[in-house]
Parts: sequence; structure tokens; C-alpha cells
Amino acid sequence: MKKIILVLVVICLGVTVNAQPPKVPADPGSSFGKKTTAENAITVDQLVSLMKTKEAGKDVPVKLKGKVTEVCQAEGCWIKIQSPDGSMMVKMKDHNFTVPVILNGKTIVIDGTADSKLTTVEQLRHFAEDAGKSKAEIAKITEPKKELIVQANGILVL
Repeated sequence: MKKIILVLVVICLGVTVNAQPPKVPADPGSSFGKKTTAENAITVDQLVSLMKTKEAGKDVPVKLKGKVTEVCQAEGCWIKIQSPDGSMMVKMKDHNFTVPVILNGKTIVIDGTADSKLTTVEQLRHFAEDAGKSKAEIAKITEPKKELIVQANGILVL
């Protein structure tokens, strides 16, 4: 019986430790996920223009330079970067990697794909909860939102 309890405790600790954002520095040159460079990176404004001309339903490969405005406080599994409309969602492709919360305010290069998607109210509320928003702020989310979303394969801190 003691062995079973010990195994359960170890498993619970492992899950808890794994669900945390990495506690590593986000110094210039740090990278997360697939290694990338800043070469040929475009601005968020350029991406917005590019997305207006793309074929509907097709992901666009992109290397994007932007400033982080928000980081998932729960796991570091998504970030938001500054955009003309306020902020743009960047998700870590298939949750293959996470980023430290201290990435907030840093300029980065994101290597991935972009697409316009409709984010449901449930997803928006989940992201708000992950960001540490208050219950009152979360309750104000009542409409889905069409937004530009980038799936990141790799991130480089500039």
C-alpha cells in the first residue's frame, strides 16, 4: 500500500512540475522550440497585409518579428504580440514547447504559420484565465473573435 501511495505522489509531483513555464532566462539569443534566425523576418504590419491577399483556409508560412505583450501565466504555452489591433495570439505548435513568463516585453522572432481563425468564447475565456485576468474581466467575454493566429515552431529572443 505504501508503494502505491509513493508512486501516486511521485506522479502528481511530476505532472505539477511539468505544467509550469520554464524558469530559464530570456536573454538575447535564447531560443525555444525549433532553432530559428532573424533573417527575413517580417513585421506584424507586413503580416496583416499579407494575410489580406492569402487564399482562405490556407496556413501561410511566416517568420515574424514582434514585441511580446502577454504570456500564459499557467504554462507558457501561448503569448500575445503587439499588433495594429492590439495584440495577436501566438500558440506553441502542438504544445511542443513552452516559454518563460519573463518573455513579456521582449522583442522576438517567431518561425511558424499564420491563419485567420474564429476563437470561441470558451477559448477566449480560457486564455483570459491563463493570463490571470479577474473573474469580472472573464465574464465580460461574450462574443467569439475572428483573429490572426500564429502557430509557432520556434522562437528566438532578440
